[in-house]
Amino acid sequence: MLLLLVTLTIAQPISAAEERRVVMLGDSITAGYGLPQGDALPVRLEKELTDRGLDVAVENAGVSGDTTAGGLSRLDWAVQGAPDLVIVALGGNDGLRGIDPADTRRNMDRIVGRLTERGIPVLVAGMLAPPNMGGDYARAFNAIFPEVAEAHGAAFYPFLLEGVAADPALNQPDGIHPNAEGARLVAERMAEPVARALKGS
Repeated sequence: MLLLLVTLTIAQPISAAEERRVVMLGDSITAGYGLPQGDALPVRLEKELTDRGLDVAVENAGVSGDTTAGGLSRLDWAVQGAPDLVIVALGGNDGLRGIDPADTRRNMDRIVGRLTERGIPVLVAGMLAPPNMGGDYARAFNAIFPEVAEAHGAAFYPFLLEGVAADPALNQPDGIHPNAEGARLVAERMAEPVARALKGS
């Protein structure tokens, strides 16, 4: 009987026990607007992480057009269970619509706060205000993401679209959404910070 138990234990698939679950809560950039699903950012990020030797499944919880208010309203059903990490990649539509930074800050604080209260590690992906919104708006808006992350002890990635924003070669014709190569580059740049956040969880 003891030999049988040992054999069954050894036979269990190790990868299933070790797989880490990541949820990416975001808007159209996360959802993969204008791209085949195989090129969506969460798919690309999963590949980058697995290429680094991590057994990870990245779930796409992106909704096109979502603001931080929308992300907050759907948080409980969008992030179910206890993932190993949630990447909060919201705020771009708040900036595009000129939403009061105080409202964006309040929503981000509630999102990150509720996740950390559930014991879920969080990585906040920062956004930058569109340049046409003016300096005062940009200063108030841009400060939200690092400050909310710091307040809750969350990991922080300074700018989701670093190296991709405003580059016509890396964006779709609308100038806002990354094309396939842009999404690949975003994932490549994010992979190491996400891996560090996972290792700390």
